[in-house]
Amino acid sequence: MKKFVFIVLCVASLGMSPVPDQTCDSESFATACIPKLANGFNFLKSYKVDGVAKDKVEYSYVFTKGTQYMINLCANGNTTDGIVVSIFDKERNKVATSKVNGQFISAIAYPCNATGIYYIQYTFDDPSGHCGGSALGFKR
Repeated sequence: MKKFVFIVLCVASLGMSPVPDQTCDSESFATACIPKLANGFNFLKSYKVDGVAKDKVEYSYVFTKGTQYMINLCANGNTTDGIVVSIFDKERNKVATSKVNGQFISAIAYPCNATGIYYIQYTFDDPSGHCGGSALGFKR
């Protein structure tokens, strides 16, 4: 009887094993975003947006006064797949976002009025694959 209980517990534990983590190829999305920057913008940096196990992904970058910056998003399909990018200034005030009136846009432009550290934050609206990429460009 003990062997039977042991076998049942072993089989039950196999059924309760964790589901393998989803994988996110954010690097390929980030690379695909680079040539999609608008004309006149020079590429600065690409960002991996792997939020499979996170509520948000955040990076920082020093923006320069008098420079216009553009951030675009790439994800599955032609849309942003529920990924929202927002820019925050050094005091954490939101200065730009890609979700406008409930609509998701694939790129935002921000004319910088003060040199300093800015935070680029990616969040995920449902339903979202939580996986994508982004490219940052500038023009003066």
